[in-house]
Amino acid sequence: MSTFPATRLRRLRRTDRLRSLVRETRLDLADFVMPLFVCPGEGVTHPLEGLPGIAQRSVDALVDEVETLAALGVSAVLLFGIPEEKDEEASGAYEEDGIVQRALRELRLRFPDLVLATDVCLCEYTSHGHCGIVRGEEIDNDASLELLARTAVSHAEAGADIVAPSDMMDGRVAGIRKALDAGGFSHVPIMSYAAKFASAFYGPFREAAGSTPQFGDRQTYQMAVSNGDEAMKEIQLDLDEGADIVMVKPAGPCLDLIRRAKERFGSPLGAYQVSGEYAMIKAAAERGMLDETKAMWESVTAIHRAGADIILTYFAPDLAEQM
Repeated sequence: MSTFPATRLRRLRRTDRLRSLVRETRLDLADFVMPLFVCPGEGVTHPLEGLPGIAQRSVDALVDEVETLAALGVSAVLLFGIPEEKDEEASGAYEEDGIVQRALRELRLRFPDLVLATDVCLCEYTSHGHCGIVRGEEIDNDASLELLARTAVSHAEAGADIVAPSDMMDGRVAGIRKALDAGGFSHVPIMSYAAKFASAFYGPFREAAGSTPQFGDRQTYQMAVSNGDEAMKEIQLDLDEGADIVMVKPAGPCLDLIRRAKERFGSPLGAYQVSGEYAMIKAAAERGMLDETKAMWESVTAIHRAGADIILTYFAPDLAEQM
């Protein structure tokens, strides 16, 4: 076996061109999905304190933002809605003239080639902030499935290319697949948040989506961060129920699970670099503690290297500008 001095791995690190020649992990702009927040009103751009550079936007302002993204080469977005009113049945999630539905119709008209994905959940639309229907202080799993399915179908009707259930109710992929097929949308794929953990890194998102639970927490339906084997079971179940793409969330703290999922299942795999991961890099850079650009690239490279085919990240426009 060759040993030093015959073996010198530094030979291929000597120049930038050599390093590029042997680069193992290569990122493509088509790998990235930009999350967007749409809210009621006209001419509204409401910056989010916890997510520097990110804002809630009314439909007209969202069109302007997407035009900028499209010009940069970003080819896919994920829509989250902030309704005018909330209620216990999350009616704003599935009504024909809901905020996401209005945004979809406008974006579909103006950007026919853009991939429009939608978050399918109830938390932004419920008065209590939970991802399912509440009975007493319990989340009623099976009662929530019908409303999630209705929401997914309404998004498909409005022009969504992909529906992405993030609620973590048992059986929701099967319910959504059945409803889409029955509604004439057998061609619409499901990207399930298959392994979504009850993570501390979601904090800034709660402000962005206005979805903080009014009581308790989400640990009865989101996964415990300690459970990797259970994550594999969740992914397998969603694939068995008809998911076309599966997702691990959050991405950075779950690189080991991204790798396990890619090796075990081989299916298209997404990973969500969540609000807390983004905000953490931004905050550290603002304080001069690290180089934001280098940290951004290192973080998404690690996610891709671990096995993610699709990376949902608030850095998408910054990445696009530098690719």
